[in-house]
Amino acid sequence: MSHLSKLGNRISIPIKPDEDGFTGRECPHSDCEGYFKIELGTGLEGRDLPCHCPYCGHTAAHDHFWTKEQVKYVESVVTREITEAIHRDLKEMEFNVEPKGPFGIGLSLTFKPEGPLPIRHYREKQLETEVVCTSCTLRYSIYGVFAFCPDCGQHNSLQIFEKNIEVVAKMMDLAESTERDVSRRLVENGLEDCVSVFDGFARELCRVYTRSATNRAIVGRISFQDLEGAKRRLRRAYGINLSSALTACEWQSLVRAFQRRHLIAHRMGVVDQAYLAKAADREAVVGRRIHIEPDEVRDLLQLVGKVAQGLSIAFDELGEPDS
Repeated sequence: MSHLSKLGNRISIPIKPDEDGFTGRECPHSDCEGYFKIELGTGLEGRDLPCHCPYCGHTAAHDHFWTKEQVKYVESVVTREITEAIHRDLKEMEFNVEPKGPFGIGLSLTFKPEGPLPIRHYREKQLETEVVCTSCTLRYSIYGVFAFCPDCGQHNSLQIFEKNIEVVAKMMDLAESTERDVSRRLVENGLEDCVSVFDGFARELCRVYTRSATNRAIVGRISFQDLEGAKRRLRRAYGINLSSALTACEWQSLVRAFQRRHLIAHRMGVVDQAYLAKAADREAVVGRRIHIEPDEVRDLLQLVGKVAQGLSIAFDELGEPDS
């Protein structure tokens, strides 16, 4: 049997994970082609399970998600193995017939290959966010922050929100154990971070449920830093009540906290008439700087957490997210 025949019609080429245990994947959808990584052996168990693109939600078999670099590597390895098998076969065909007699003619065949073909080696890319899915325990890595789980397809928006809220809570603990100026900055940054995290979370929910909106034109214009405006637009777009998880008193406290963040971000914390009109803060005085305690931010974390949970449930009830 020739060396080429011994290779058979199938060559197995292992794709090794990177130093962190991740294997690269690439969305096969031409409009996406997003790169991400997964840790094989975590997540769902079973055969012939589909893979979900974490960015666009496209679903296909796992063998459709090889990266271009992995395919080039495999092709180069296969080409080398086939070429070397052919070389060995040709080498075995070499002969040398010495000339005989005074007029004998010699004949020889010698094969001299130029050398092994190069292998197209590659390195997996460094990504920005590592996630462990709370539903199926898949460990994966992505660009950006929000994503669908490549195994179970669950969107990670609430999970990412909760992780960031935990960081703000730790900032408040640190604020109580440091000097006054640093403490004030930590508290104010914590307040701003809380609002930004909620805004990013809620915008992402709207994005992945765009097709469920009855008024899609306003979906991209919903800013959750302005709670009252967001409440009106969310009801128009989805029929969802943003404040349904809170009492009227809790909702007003949440609106006030978001308005205090607006003062810090845009007026260095100095009270103006617009703040008084929107926040209903009886203790505030125009022209004076507001003061925020760590416990106020902790209260905000509790309230915004309740709203986020309620919002996540309300969107889930609309049906499957866009893919």
